[in-house]
Amino acid sequence: MANETPYSQLPALAGTHLGESAWHEIDQDRVNLFADATGDHQWIHVDPERAAAGPFGGPIAHGYLTLSLAPVLLEEILIVADAAQIVNYGLGKVRFPAPVPVGARLRLSADCLSVEEVTGGYQVALALTFELEGQPKPACVAEILFRYYGAAATQAT
Repeated sequence: MANETPYSQLPALAGTHLGESAWHEIDQDRVNLFADATGDHQWIHVDPERAAAGPFGGPIAHGYLTLSLAPVLLEEILIVADAAQIVNYGLGKVRFPAPVPVGARLRLSADCLSVEEVTGGYQVALALTFELEGQPKPACVAEILFRYYGAAATQAT
């Protein structure tokens, strides 16, 4: 269940654990759609027969597919419903410590590292960990920045 935080209370999140999303299965259809969207049709992702003989015993999801799930999974953890605008401001350090086998389930765990005032809003730095069900290593760890703007900031622009 998402933590609904009022825009004005964002600074109070600094240094806190925000929670986890539900578990989500990564199926071959999703991997294939991502390959089509990006043009990355490497056999380790899209050819289950060939991948079965490969280093992971089957196809794996693209690392960037895992990372691209951050915004949608984060909505299961944190909602700032009264923000007038939310901007994905970018990424810091990103690592892919473990592959995501097709059929695996993953979830997002999020911690708020900091909240800083910026013109018209707040910049929120989050530490994201994409956990693989039943596995000790995460699939992805990343630092991500979002900017949340109040109604007055969007009216001025």
